[in-house]
Amino acid sequence: MAKNEPFDPELVRELARMVAETDLSEIEVEKGDLRIRVARKIEAVSVQVAPPVAAAAPVAAPPAALAPPPAKSGAGHPGAVPSPMVGTAYLRPSPDAKPFIEIGTKVQAGDKLLLVEAMKTFNEIVAPRAGTVTAIFVEDGMPVEYGEALLVLE
Repeated sequence: MAKNEPFDPELVRELARMVAETDLSEIEVEKGDLRIRVARKIEAVSVQVAPPVAAAAPVAAPPAALAPPPAKSGAGHPGAVPSPMVGTAYLRPSPDAKPFIEIGTKVQAGDKLLLVEAMKTFNEIVAPRAGTVTAIFVEDGMPVEYGEALLVLE
């Protein structure tokens, strides 16, 4: 499409429908000089647990029941390898194959770490530098967001 031709609003509507139907946070397409990005704002929902109502004999809840689960995010870690896209992470090339990496695996720059599937395309995530895998924050088949820490490479 040339720059002086108007874009197709039906294409934008179709992309918006795809974002809504697939629970993606954004989608971007590019063809020639045309580039369209459709994104939606996703707000986090905060849930607070009310303290138990005092009965005649107080019963203490175990601390783990009231505490939020520990954060597994390594986003602030200098060795974190972030996801370059929204998609589904896979730690192995097929369900019956062994994982590309495990904690303790030594890798060289360019070695395959995992796959992120986005729009039916499997994208190889490779090591940005040599090092040892010290943490893995995703599980096989787990959805990931853009910029989310996938693992730590030290």
